[in-house]
Amino acid sequence: MHYLIQPAVIRDADVTVPGDKSVSHRAIMLGSIAEGETRVRGFLAGEDCLATMNAFRHMGVVIDRPGDTELVVHGVGLHGLQAPQGDLDLGNSGTAMRLMAGVLAGQSFSATLTGDESLTGRPMQRIITPLSQMGADIRSRDGKPPLEIRGNPDLRGIDYALPMASAQVKSAILLAGLYADGSTTVTEPAVTRDHTERMLRSMGVAVESRDGRIGIQGPARLHGCDVEVPADLSSAAFVILAAVLAEEADILIRNVGVNPTRTGMLDILTAMGASISPENQRNMGEEPVADIRVRSSRLRGIEVDPALVSLAIDEFPVLFVAAAAAEGTTRFTGIGELRVKESDRIAAMAAGLRGLGIRVDESEDGAVVHGARFTGGEVESFGDHRIAMSLAVAGTVADGPVTVRDVAAVETSFPGFEACLGAIGADIVRLQEDPA
Repeated sequence: MHYLIQPAVIRDADVTVPGDKSVSHRAIMLGSIAEGETRVRGFLAGEDCLATMNAFRHMGVVIDRPGDTELVVHGVGLHGLQAPQGDLDLGNSGTAMRLMAGVLAGQSFSATLTGDESLTGRPMQRIITPLSQMGADIRSRDGKPPLEIRGNPDLRGIDYALPMASAQVKSAILLAGLYADGSTTVTEPAVTRDHTERMLRSMGVAVESRDGRIGIQGPARLHGCDVEVPADLSSAAFVILAAVLAEEADILIRNVGVNPTRTGMLDILTAMGASISPENQRNMGEEPVADIRVRSSRLRGIEVDPALVSLAIDEFPVLFVAAAAAEGTTRFTGIGELRVKESDRIAAMAAGLRGLGIRVDESEDGAVVHGARFTGGEVESFGDHRIAMSLAVAGTVADGPVTVRDVAAVETSFPGFEACLGAIGADIVRLQEDPA
């Protein structure tokens, strides 16, 4: 299936976006190994998070869904998971695979984690190495999934320096550290999202965090709690940019998570001249949230600060579109990690923008984007949800119709994407592929 986007006028609006994917994953995982009930509101009912939920159900965890975005997770405690009857299929979710590897490393049973074609091509050695140092036995296909994890209930804590900034690797080590004997400490080369640490604290685990070192003492017990999932800033990014690029729009997005380890995208857009204002700032549990007001703005090209890369790693596809719409050139460096996401996101965005009349110069770990007007055209998403949505936003201000192909993966993170963009005035429809 594909998107067809026609030029349209983005208008003033007051909207919401779905719940945060990172927080939703962690609520299921930590709620499952906690003692007692964890009640979750605002859960993201996207395919990635549903895959995580089904995996824990296959390991004996009872998870009720009183509403589409509500869960009650009946925790089984640290050692209450059961051996699954078959492989655990995590679909497209790298977050689920890496974090669950940490949980499964300390079990008394074996399990195999697998996924779709994209996921089974993604690098997992970055978690295999530290988890193996803790005593885990993980078999892979040259460092790629499927992962066969032969649980070891006698893990030992380690002091591990991450070779690259990664919240997923950090979280996998900390989750294994819940089962390990002694102290487990991770040192980060740059700040990464800290949802795991925040939720562990809310469930009663003492987490020390200072000067880039994050540590816990194992074994540790978790206690179920209420989790309020904020709206996902990564999903809000598409609405934010559509508003910025519009001729004259004033849009308010409600209850968005503004965890400071996630707001690099807002800093970059603001540096480019975007009018973005957080309002009504408050906390939902451990997570800071705000209503985000966005007004149409004229963007200018900049040299993006590499220090912000780890704080905006999922938002670079939409930032490429912002750069393409800006006056002048924008230079991205230090973003080589994008080449091993759901697609090679540097190459995918370069191809997509070129298909809409934009000049992009690629390098191994970056790109230079030369601002211009978007032409109409037909572009590929490469099966990557963030590429599909980013190019769809470009279509809202293109000179002609834009077709974005292969958009089914959008359901992994942003169910209702077309309706949300439609609510602010975009003319976007999802169509089935033409018959062969």
